[in-house]
Amino acid sequence: MLTLYILSIPTEEIKISPDFEYYDIQADFFNPFLAKDYNAIKETVNKQLLKKIENSELKTNSKNRLISELSKFHILTNSLGWTLEYNERPIKNIEEFYNLKL
Repeated sequence: MLTLYILSIPTEEIKISPDFEYYDIQADFFNPFLAKDYNAIKETVNKQLLKKIENSELKTNSKNRLISELSKFHILTNSLGWTLEYNERPIKNIEEFYNLKL
């Protein structure tokens, strides 16, 4: 009997892209901002976005999506007569994915 081993499942991460820094900005009468001003604005916006993300359902949705994708491995291995294991523990049904320590 063949076994498909899931060795590790990465934790969710949030990335705000693109991540860039301003270095040389030409300031003039109509544009009094300097590079440090743009970087400060960008930093403030990123902090607010991360705060909104933390208060949203994005992480819950991502976990549900992960479980959905992992269940496809279960369906495939089951249909081939294989065993699916994670952390040296066989996964016998899809509901076990909800109880995994990810």
